[in-house]
Amino acid sequence: MADKAALRALPSVDRVLAAPGAASMLQRFGRAEATAAIRAVLAEIRAGGATPVVPDAGGVAARAAAALEARDRSGLRPLFNLTGTVLHTNLGRAVLADAAIEAAMAAMRDAVALEFDLASGRRGERDDHLRALLRELTGAEDATVVNNNAAAVLIALNTLGEGRQAVVSRGELIEIGGAFRMPDIMARAGVRLVEVGTTNRTHARDYRAALGPDTALLMKVHTSNYRIEGFTAEVGGAELAAVARDAGVPLLNDLGSGTLIDLSRHGLQREPTVREAVEDGADLVTFSGDKLLGGPQAGFIVGRAELIGAINRNPMKRALRVDKIRLAALEATLKLYRDPDRLADRLPALGLLARRAPEIEAQARRLLEAVEQVLPADIAVEAVPCRSQIGSGALPLDTLPSFALRFTAPRGRDLEAFVAALRELPRPVIGRLREGALLLDLRCLTDEAAFLDNLAALAAPHGPV
Repeated sequence: MADKAALRALPSVDRVLAAPGAASMLQRFGRAEATAAIRAVLAEIRAGGATPVVPDAGGVAARAAAALEARDRSGLRPLFNLTGTVLHTNLGRAVLADAAIEAAMAAMRDAVALEFDLASGRRGERDDHLRALLRELTGAEDATVVNNNAAAVLIALNTLGEGRQAVVSRGELIEIGGAFRMPDIMARAGVRLVEVGTTNRTHARDYRAALGPDTALLMKVHTSNYRIEGFTAEVGGAELAAVARDAGVPLLNDLGSGTLIDLSRHGLQREPTVREAVEDGADLVTFSGDKLLGGPQAGFIVGRAELIGAINRNPMKRALRVDKIRLAALEATLKLYRDPDRLADRLPALGLLARRAPEIEAQARRLLEAVEQVLPADIAVEAVPCRSQIGSGALPLDTLPSFALRFTAPRGRDLEAFVAALRELPRPVIGRLREGALLLDLRCLTDEAAFLDNLAALAAPHGPV
């Protein structure tokens, strides 16, 4: 009887809808959604237990609003990438430059001349928005763009070699994240793989011996996500281009991450640039837009004009093309490369990679005391040196000196609970677990005030909401 009496005190749906706390819920989610959420809360209370706790109308409204908020929260909301991996594939890779964001927003708001030539008033080509820039920055005769570098390799192989053979060194048959394997892409492109050399040593004579009437192209793949050291030999781009030229077949050079500048001027390991690959004689060069280049996801193909033309006539091109938003962001990103002296200040990916350890250490020291004040009692924190990595398969052995906040707990489950609590913050904080501790590498932390405001939710009575 007591239970029934308690349940009779439950407010009606109409009373909850009329409660002051329901107004904002109605405004945001609408009457139908709010009503359904209220009914779900009331049903949960009725099914609750022998002695249910009966909230008033405002309490029911608050619970319904919280449920709607949780359901409506995007899984793509911003977070703090403190993993120490700058170009983290699982976290979206490169953070875009302000110029790229502004250009993308402008393209979203209004109609744009995507495939319309304003000078002639006739139909245009969407690649024209990037063609001149890519030719200028790489020295290539022509250029085109697709939705990522895997697509660039796929369409290039299919265009040049469908039904025929492509010759590749065994030491360059890469696999990258997501089970992307070069032999599988070649098979999907309709090209028959011919492997030459060995895993650690390949010579020009190996390519020459593999040439035959069915050879469609030679391919060179930059092993950007691993490195073979010791007793090794590989054929450089210029030498392999000469072999291809003598055989009368094109050379496709896949640079993977790709870069338009000499990274060593920013304290990073030197990588071959796209311009160098073109100057070495590659007929086509493919590379990514969202890794070392620092733009949105895209795959670029630059090289000989007649080969680019053939790729653009391939029916696959329409399926792999990019939309106006990405084109606008790519154009703005590429324009930043015209001013290399200020590139690190304007391109977030490069700026984060170029940060020096003393600057990051000073940041860690500044944050330490404030962070300690919001931590659970069983969590300890200290500032420690660490190593960051570039990520996304770029410069795999080139780690960068950095500094981190290191969190420990006497019991493993306490640390696991803390890590979970960080993921539940209004803006999730993602670090990396190492040797029984949580490291928050500060290399990618650019807004200290926002980080501390966000972390303050840990000290709230009921933790992060």
